[in-house]
Amino acid sequence: MRANQHSLDADGVGSPPRADSHDRREFPWQQHERQSTRGVGCRVDRDIGVDAVILAAGLTPAWQQILQFDEFHVGEVNRAARAQWCASGKVLNVGIALYHLGAECRTLSFVGGSPGEQIRTEFAAGGIPATWVDASRNTRVCTTILNGSEGPTTELVENAPTHDSAELDRFRDAYRETVRSASTVVFSGSLPEGTPPGFVSDLLDVANCRAILDIRGPELLAALPKQPLLVKPNREELARTLLTSIETDEELLSAMRELNSRGARWVAITQGPETLWLTSQTQTYRLTPPQRKVVNPIGCGDCLAAGIAVALDQRSDVPDAVWFGAAAAADNLGQLLPARLDRARIASSVMGIIIEEM
Repeated sequence: MRANQHSLDADGVGSPPRADSHDRREFPWQQHERQSTRGVGCRVDRDIGVDAVILAAGLTPAWQQILQFDEFHVGEVNRAARAQWCASGKVLNVGIALYHLGAECRTLSFVGGSPGEQIRTEFAAGGIPATWVDASRNTRVCTTILNGSEGPTTELVENAPTHDSAELDRFRDAYRETVRSASTVVFSGSLPEGTPPGFVSDLLDVANCRAILDIRGPELLAALPKQPLLVKPNREELARTLLTSIETDEELLSAMRELNSRGARWVAITQGPETLWLTSQTQTYRLTPPQRKVVNPIGCGDCLAAGIAVALDQRSDVPDAVWFGAAAAADNLGQLLPARLDRARIASSVMGIIIEEM
């Protein structure tokens, strides 16, 4: 096992050098900070013919209620001390995080009914680029219960509405149009009931760009032969996807290698606040985040995916990109509203993440 030490640049942000390197390294955006991150395209080393964006795509957005309680008691009447509403769900969290990270980005998802209108309004007010596909049924409403300053977080999740074939076709059409200008697509979230398991796999056929997948189960297995750059189910989702039990790190790494052997070029597995593992067919990394005060853990995995995509677009390699993504997830942990990230905070926290090549 070789532990990689971090190097700092002048702004206190760097990139972990490989064990055999003593060079001081930094993310490319520290080398050439853009004058403006809004309305200016980001070129990548790919011939896609247009200025590139990172596309956040998914079928299961949510209009989110966050209730904060001084104390929450199951089976009793509980009065919330504070309540807030916001756009959320995996796909929207990724899109919001991308925007706050300064990326040229676009979000693509369904919206329906009054909750969908609230999502449209929030994105428009924040200037977050989005393409919306109208749905006949209301966008789901989910509730997060925060129990005191150190109590557990409870998530009440409404199932996403089903979409008929005409709605799915409209999503496919919108996807084909938006992915043409994408350097990276991040597809995240479960598929609503009745959606074909091969839906994501089919979308990858028309994506001439990097693909990051935060999906699970049959839809993940169906997409692996398309060789996505990175997939990132969590530990529990990985076990359910492969219909196996994962009790030890050895079993975890074996399961990750199975996804690699089926086509995933990289596999990143999160375990809540614990160690994050990253594998390719030939490399294994372990990332250990620092202990942090938890305000709201919802959306941390989505911020990880967004951070990875942003760093890759700035020409970081995959381990460095995951290192930065882990810092974005750590920043999210300390915020009430999911995915409302701050690059200055990330710069101060990224150096606390230990990355080791095994």
